[in-house]
Amino acid sequence: QVQLVESGGGLVQAGDSLRLSCAASGRTSSTVYMGWFRQAPGKEREFVAAIRWSTLGTYYPDSVKGRFTISRDSAKNTVYLQMSSLKPEDTAVYYCAARTGRFYYSDYRQYDYWGQGTQVTVSS
Repeated sequence: QVQLVESGGGLVQAGDSLRLSCAASGRTSSTVYMGWFRQAPGKEREFVAAIRWSTLGTYYPDSVKGRFTISRDSAKNTVYLQMSSLKPEDTAVYYCAARTGRFYYSDYRQYDYWGQGTQVTVSS
């Protein structure tokens, strides 16, 4: 089992920056990918970023590439999502997730463990 706890959400204005944190505990040695996803009301959960635990390779969709950065602090077992140049369309609940299998890092249905989510609201 892997436990994930997100923090750092809030209300910001368009153009601002925000950093989300995801503290992982439990059997983190089984983790292959850590990912961030978001879900706006009435929409499907959307891939935002992923990091491969062993190689620190990072992956982003075009919608956030160049604005969002995922990183990991191995000493703290914490994954961060640094978000900059935020837009109103970035408003959503952001979830941290862990996947123990290979590939499919952008498919939320392939992730095994999830945090409770943290709300990010970007006002125009």
